[in-house]
Amino acid sequence: MLKPFLSRSEAADYMCAEGFTVSKNTLQKYATVGGGPVYRRFGRRAVYTRADLDAWIEQKLSDPIRSTSETRILETGAQAYIRGDAAKGEVAKP
Repeated sequence: MLKPFLSRSEAADYMCAEGFTVSKNTLQKYATVGGGPVYRRFGRRAVYTRADLDAWIEQKLSDPIRSTSETRILETGAQAYIRGDAAKGEVAKP
């Protein structure tokens, strides 16, 4: 039977086994500055669920890409969004 909660080290091992290299130190950094997977506290320990780790992985994955030119279009749109051009309707069209 699988354990319902994983320690930070076990969470890093789980993601690595799924093909996404993340160290426990990276998870610690994300817990401090934000941007990482959802976790819970059990006393002083951070614990993770597989479902929360899987959801975070899915969130970080891009949509399927067929060529590097599609990547440039996505980056251009993201940069325009960051600059605020998207609000003005000035986003590059694919």
